[in-house]
Amino acid sequence: MSIWSRISNAVAALASGEGLSAVFEKLRSPPEKSIAFTIAVIALSAKMAKADGLVTRDEVTAFREVFQIAAEDEAGAAKVFNLARQDVAGFQDYAKRIRAMFGEEPGTLCDLMEGLFHIAMADGTYHPAEDQFLHDVAEIFGIDDNRFRAMRARFVPDATPDPYTVLGVTPDMPIDEIRKHWRQLVRESHPDVMIARGVPAEAVKLSERRMQDINDAWAEINGKPA
Repeated sequence: MSIWSRISNAVAALASGEGLSAVFEKLRSPPEKSIAFTIAVIALSAKMAKADGLVTRDEVTAFREVFQIAAEDEAGAAKVFNLARQDVAGFQDYAKRIRAMFGEEPGTLCDLMEGLFHIAMADGTYHPAEDQFLHDVAEIFGIDDNRFRAMRARFVPDATPDPYTVLGVTPDMPIDEIRKHWRQLVRESHPDVMIARGVPAEAVKLSERRMQDINDAWAEINGKPA
């Protein structure tokens, strides 16, 4: 059974009148967590779309880049998206429930944030409302400002990415400590590690850009190729 079929089943199991956020109370252990991760990205993307007022074709395409969606599964993904947009619950409620589910796995919450950044930047514009939305979600997730700025530096081209910000380090740190931090990020970005912490196999494409960005940042700091 594909992950999209499992998502459709999870949504269909909601009681009459029950909001989509209730799904996160029902999917708390593997392998259900990979379903919850995907629903979380869809649901928060829908809330983010309301923040900047529109959904563009580019954003839909970006979502397909993160999650390979077969033609027969598009209707199921659209249903979850529309449920989230229509749900009276605010994004804060979604984010708090997601934090409760993945709170002991901060790496998964960062993976989820990166998916949202990818979708936010799909149309080439980073709307101030999107920035505020993502900052608020990161705060609820417990992601500190350094980590948030590192993600923002990688995705938002409003300035040349500072390699130290990308790695979440500072120029005054010893090079050996920066190297240690870079290696830790590389380990966290391995597809097998991502899948183990609940990221569905369909979404490990997220790791490709992250790995490239952190290796480029380290190469610039170190003065030679990673």
